[in-house]
Amino acid sequence: MPDDAKKADPRSNRAGHSVGWGIRDRRYAIRYPFDAEVQVLDLETGSRTSGTTTDISFGGCFVRGGRPLAPGTRVRLWLTKNKKTVEVLARVRTVKPGLGMGVEFVDLDPAAYAILQGWFDALRAR
Repeated sequence: MPDDAKKADPRSNRAGHSVGWGIRDRRYAIRYPFDAEVQVLDLETGSRTSGTTTDISFGGCFVRGGRPLAPGTRVRLWLTKNKKTVEVLARVRTVKPGLGMGVEFVDLDPAAYAILQGWFDALRAR
């Protein structure tokens, strides 16, 4: 790689050495605008909150409303749309004060995956 290209690459530090992107610094799945009801259970405290999604992917979703939880909090989510509910274990990754929180799905069972796939197929068909 030419020296000029290294300097232009945001993954390089001032000395031109690659510092890389962590997996959490970039999205690895296509996100779709999506409005579903969400129930959130904090697995550490047992507290509950609710909201709606603004977007979703196989990797996670953004939950608007409710009381955002701290980054790193382990949660169980119930996403409901058109009388179908997906239950998934997740972890809060980002918090946007006044807006909501981004959560990463950490465990999708085959049934949850199938429902998500159906939702995504319907979104792509539009």
